[in-house]
Amino acid sequence: MRQLLASLLMAVLAPLAPAAAQQAQPPDTLVKTVTQEVLDVIKQDKDIQSGNTKKTIALVEQKVLPHFNFMRMTALAMGINWRKATPEQQKLLVDEFRMLLVRTYSTALSAYRNQTIEFKPLRAQPSDTDVMVRSEVRQSGTEPVSIDYSMEKTASDWKVYDVAVGGVSLVTTYRDTFANEVRTGGIDGLIKSLTDKNRQLEARSR
Repeated sequence: MRQLLASLLMAVLAPLAPAAAQQAQPPDTLVKTVTQEVLDVIKQDKDIQSGNTKKTIALVEQKVLPHFNFMRMTALAMGINWRKATPEQQKLLVDEFRMLLVRTYSTALSAYRNQTIEFKPLRAQPSDTDVMVRSEVRQSGTEPVSIDYSMEKTASDWKVYDVAVGGVSLVTTYRDTFANEVRTGGIDGLIKSLTDKNRQLEARSR
């Protein structure tokens, strides 16, 4: 369920306008205006709902990834170990972490059915460059689940660098996992673990 909700939160940022248009919109407005359109696409796309992994990954790669700061996400997830990694190791970590999230989210997207997303008023000043957009996912018969987007303003647009589902941060969750991997096998051990996991997920999707 948490993977599904995190996937939906990524997906609502999918069909964004060109960068010039994005700059004119506050982050909450940007997310709100595209949410319903994306959810409608998912509901109508039978291939995604039936688990067409290749099509879903292509959608995520094209529409979602440009609006996430995977370098910052990986650095935050690595914590103090990020500075211990060489530039080459850092690049490999970002690439593998990015692919892990893509495959995880792509698999979960096919589970979307009748959820709706409600947004909370944005608590931020116009001059702020780091904000949190708060929302709730609602589904009949279940309790609402909060989804919070940590977003930063870059030179071109707003980008997501962390997601909290039900109060649980994606970055913090992976930080514990990554720290354990580094303690056991070092930076290279973590890279190998991520690579092996991605290969397993790829094999399952064939």
